[in-house]
Amino acid sequence: MISLAMHLQAELDRLKSAGLYKIERIITGRQAGIVELSTGQDVINLCANNYLGLCGNAELVATGQEALERYGYGMSSVRFICGTQDVHKELEARLSAFLGFEDTILYSSCFDANAGLFETILGPEDAVISDALNHASIIDGIRLCKARRLRYANSDMADLEAQLQAAADARFRLVATDGVFSMDGHVAPLSAICDLAERHDAMVMVDDSHAVGVMGPSGRGSIEHCGVMGRVGIVTGTLGKALGGASGGYVSARREIVDWLRQRSRPYLFSNTLAPVIAATSIKVLDLLEASTARRDRL
Repeated sequence: MISLAMHLQAELDRLKSAGLYKIERIITGRQAGIVELSTGQDVINLCANNYLGLCGNAELVATGQEALERYGYGMSSVRFICGTQDVHKELEARLSAFLGFEDTILYSSCFDANAGLFETILGPEDAVISDALNHASIIDGIRLCKARRLRYANSDMADLEAQLQAAADARFRLVATDGVFSMDGHVAPLSAICDLAERHDAMVMVDDSHAVGVMGPSGRGSIEHCGVMGRVGIVTGTLGKALGGASGGYVSARREIVDWLRQRSRPYLFSNTLAPVIAATSIKVLDLLEASTARRDRL
């Protein structure tokens, strides 16, 4: 153990020498456009994913307080034992309706959603074709599954078609992509991706964490922005960015896919349920998004 600690300290020192050591800046109040740090400085905050400024929204805070009184602080259970409240089912139904899917399953985070998706629905006879710049959670989720793994250059449709052709003998083919790529902000060419997927009898999965709430005429994300609602088979996303900024993730898809995830997806089966206060407040976020486009228009 001492040698391990010494090894890790040497690795930490290398990170520091390379300027890659991460330092957490401590905020002493709410997330906002201007925040106070523990150093006493007030600074302009341009690095949060608080796209619609809802983290400290008064209506959401009030909804959260009411939910704490009604539902309590937590459930101390996974969903299938005694961790499902009516508010969880209501949020799943609201997300399904908002995104245009038959059903939705909630996770503790979108990382968990992506980690629990691929290994659950794909087997050794299948193939998953992933964009080279996909989020780490997609990459890790794909590593966990037994399907054949292929990768195409970022948003390169010629390369995607080549990989689809290479996977022609697979039982099922799944194309996985971010809707908006988090490192540079560009939008995946979802219409072209869907065209190729349909041509090669593949399903499309989109992680729309950075788009839902802010993109598309009604905020339904990159799939609405690109005009491919109804053509994408699976959408994953988070409640921790534009939709209030707390935590939680989801998978929206056909009812059969979601039902199978409830039966077999390990992060869902072995993680505590999403806190009810987050579920209730996320419903309020959807109310606000459906009532007005003002926040999105301003953004």
